[in-house]
Amino acid sequence: MTADVRVRFAPSPTGHLHIGGARQALFNYLFAKKHNGDFIIRIEDTDQARNIEVATDKLLRSMKWLGVNWEEGPDEGGPYGPYRSMERMDTYTKYLNQLLEEDKAYYCYMTTEELEKEREEQIARGEMPKYSGRDRNLTKEQRAEYEAKGIEPVVRFKVPEGETIVIDDAIRGQVTFEANGIGDFVIARTDGVPTYNFAVAIDDHLMKISHVIRGEEHLSNTPRQVMVFNALGMNQPTFAHAPLILNPDRQKMSKRDESIMQFVEQYQDYGYLPEALVNFLALLGWSPVGEEEIFTLDELKEQFSLDRVSKAPAVFDEAKLAWVGNQYMKAASLERVTELCIPYLQKAGKISETLSDDDHKWVTELVSMYQEQMHYAAEIVELTELFFKEDVDYDGEAKEVIASEHVPAVMNAFATQVESLDVFEADAIKKSIKAVQKETGYKGKQLFMPIRVAVSGQTHGPELPKAIELIGKETVLKRVQKAAQQ
Repeated sequence: MTADVRVRFAPSPTGHLHIGGARQALFNYLFAKKHNGDFIIRIEDTDQARNIEVATDKLLRSMKWLGVNWEEGPDEGGPYGPYRSMERMDTYTKYLNQLLEEDKAYYCYMTTEELEKEREEQIARGEMPKYSGRDRNLTKEQRAEYEAKGIEPVVRFKVPEGETIVIDDAIRGQVTFEANGIGDFVIARTDGVPTYNFAVAIDDHLMKISHVIRGEEHLSNTPRQVMVFNALGMNQPTFAHAPLILNPDRQKMSKRDESIMQFVEQYQDYGYLPEALVNFLALLGWSPVGEEEIFTLDELKEQFSLDRVSKAPAVFDEAKLAWVGNQYMKAASLERVTELCIPYLQKAGKISETLSDDDHKWVTELVSMYQEQMHYAAEIVELTELFFKEDVDYDGEAKEVIASEHVPAVMNAFATQVESLDVFEADAIKKSIKAVQKETGYKGKQLFMPIRVAVSGQTHGPELPKAIELIGKETVLKRVQKAAQQ
């Protein structure tokens, strides 16, 4: 690949960064880095009715959290700015006037009601609805009549008749569209603001975008953009349309779908490690060489290629996300995982907003017992609930364990051992349990299981002596004495 690679992520600022958009941005970023190219952020804000003022800042923060950084954009600037569509209106007007002067576009005065009636009539005749072209060849006099009535026109692109638009898609291969099935499409609204398909083509050309990598849902827009390129004598970029992301039920995602978390900010709020989400998103539609599935961002940059992006839809696999999240939590430093977990424990009222050195050490030891099984940091609250309760309840298997005949003997012996400990630490507690074994004659599950259930209410859990240490002497004694009376 000899030409300079320049790719872009061009979202509309309508809310949070969707996981589909995040994957689109990631694919562009990885492709650019693989080829020593530039990754650009451009904000497509021409749809003023849908734009949200603070959405751009939220979107950019989510991108930075993922580690998907850019060379040019609305915050960074660059040689091809501005990087917001509404700041480029003079540029669009120039090319709009060029198309009008060359009779490649025209003013259309049809009202919304007239267009809807036309559409209904076409559907009734069994036709694919499209604009009829009524105002395609209006005279100056006819235009003046409409304007005298105060009708504000849109500008429509004059689609060449009988043409076949051929797109060599880097993922899907050759895709063709018949121009006659498209109909003359709007390129500027009544207020002069350009539509997406017009503005995006102008911007991609002027910003020297070499590859347009985006989701499959944009494939149907491509012939309109190609026609704009052709009409203005501009070279078109290489297009690549990645597969849709389906929900776990293999249905197309909608923003009302609550079966999964759909926005990057939600994953950040739950305490996922950003590199875990990046790794997971990369595997949605792209397959690496070999069996390995865990990659650093640098490894993804090295391996990524469009020829390994699938045409088939990618299914959002929650089990895979959990597995990937767990791999990264296990590999992260204890210090990092602890710092991630602390805010969730504080928010839940489990620990103080201000931690002393001893408090911080206690929380670190607590997190260390659960790091191996965590997928994201917010789980720490539920996982460690037993360490913050005055008492525990027994149910199911735990109730059966605590009801065994030998349990009072084990509990009373263990309570005596606990009371005698001056240093309440795991090593000393371990020795105390061995002393109970020697005193009562019970060992293995008959010894350890009742003690675990008594102090935690659970039949399974982290290393028992350390858990007992962190629960604390006073609380452990209360729980053991309660179990002795069952």
